[in-house]
Amino acid sequence: MTESIKALVERRVAGKSLDAPFYTSDEVFDLDMKAIFDRHWIFVASEPEVAEPGDALVVNVGKASIIIVRDDDGAIRAFHNVCRHRGVRMIPEGATMIGNIVCPYHSWTYGLDGKLKFYEHMGEDFKPGCNSLKPVALRSIGGLLFICLSDNPPGDIDEMARVMEPYLAPHNVREARVAYQADLIEDGNWKLTMENNRECYHCGPNHPELTIPLFAYGFGFSPTELDEDARTDAQRYTDLVEASCSRWEGEGLPSREVDELTGRPTGFRTQRLPIDQSGESYTMDTRAACRLPIGTVSDKALGALSFWTQPNSWHHFMGDHVITFTALPLSAGRTLVRTTWLVNKNAVEGVDYDLDRLTEVWKATNQQDADLVGIAQQGAQDPAYETGFYSPYTEGLVEKFASWYIERLKDYLA
Repeated sequence: MTESIKALVERRVAGKSLDAPFYTSDEVFDLDMKAIFDRHWIFVASEPEVAEPGDALVVNVGKASIIIVRDDDGAIRAFHNVCRHRGVRMIPEGATMIGNIVCPYHSWTYGLDGKLKFYEHMGEDFKPGCNSLKPVALRSIGGLLFICLSDNPPGDIDEMARVMEPYLAPHNVREARVAYQADLIEDGNWKLTMENNRECYHCGPNHPELTIPLFAYGFGFSPTELDEDARTDAQRYTDLVEASCSRWEGEGLPSREVDELTGRPTGFRTQRLPIDQSGESYTMDTRAACRLPIGTVSDKALGALSFWTQPNSWHHFMGDHVITFTALPLSAGRTLVRTTWLVNKNAVEGVDYDLDRLTEVWKATNQQDADLVGIAQQGAQDPAYETGFYSPYTEGLVEKFASWYIERLKDYLA
């Protein structure tokens, strides 16, 4: 590792944005893939994406390609998408259905448990038991699937699972189904994608659809800059959060904030926050988009449980649907953002929900965010770029993301 990158890491100033090379340098990007995405738990999908035995999903994380498959016994497994014969990549990226995993080159065939089942011309000394597919560490937390490419995955995922399972269980993601999935390529570094997600400073001027159901006060504000009407609104929101949280927790729904974004490899945060007006869903009229509830709770006005994980995901759980987001780096200046809308497994499109209504808020918001990330990347490439101060009121979670990132690079470089 070059001293220049080490120096960049060491001189990072808390409370300020990262130096430009963190967003633009191919060398830093290579470090990110080794230090972050090859060593940490990465959110890649949800259980409904591999709902039945034989359902498979191939996800690429950097240079690695991973097969996620539900086996004949209903267990979900993950394997490197590399044939043990001559290293061929066996299944193309995306979703498919398979009976076995078959290499297209020489027809070596693996069961859904990864064991080699068929091969030819290898001689008597060949040991098929030593040539199973290489497994990848996989954990399901509340129906959300995380993988780790390291042979020694961070053990603190156990703590995240312990905390988050009760929060996620009422939404019953494992029994949901995929209503829609959209991929969007953002022309920016993955860290700019994550930083943009971690604040709502930009929401008012840029997200007219999202700010119908979303209270921007939930993501911070400067109390000294509010006029009398705004202070009244802010206090109304604060009172609503406390009353709603008490009501939800009284109904057995964990809702209070848990913030473990820094100081640990598997950083996470969760909190259930009110939705404006009817309080039901992220829709243009704030009412439920799906007639059938998702999960076990009949109360429609559940607000939105948000769940953020380091380094690459955020999620929203409501009474009628769930939305998951994963950000996967493609290059120093390109990031794949995959959004998945989940509904009750018995919900029928056109009968129980209208797809456009279900997806319109976040389709619009995602494109708006992609546009913002694009111009942020352009700015990072400009010779005039220099680090700037984060707002202590509205960009606290951006600072926590940047702090976590620098922590993890220091740990790797050490």
